[in-house]
Amino acid sequence: MQKKGDNQNYLLRYLSLGPVLLFAWLSFTAVLLIVFNYLYPDLLFHPLP
Repeated sequence: MQKKGDNQNYLLRYLSLGPVLLFAWLSFTAVLLIVFNYLYPDLLFHPLP
């Protein structure tokens, strides 16, 4: 049988995963926008003709 402290450690480890995934997702999105803007300048700010 597991101790109560073990369950709390699993919960804290699960909750600490959220900010890491959020940072990774926002970093990926930022890099994607930067690369897209580098390859196709001004397309993010003006509509296509």
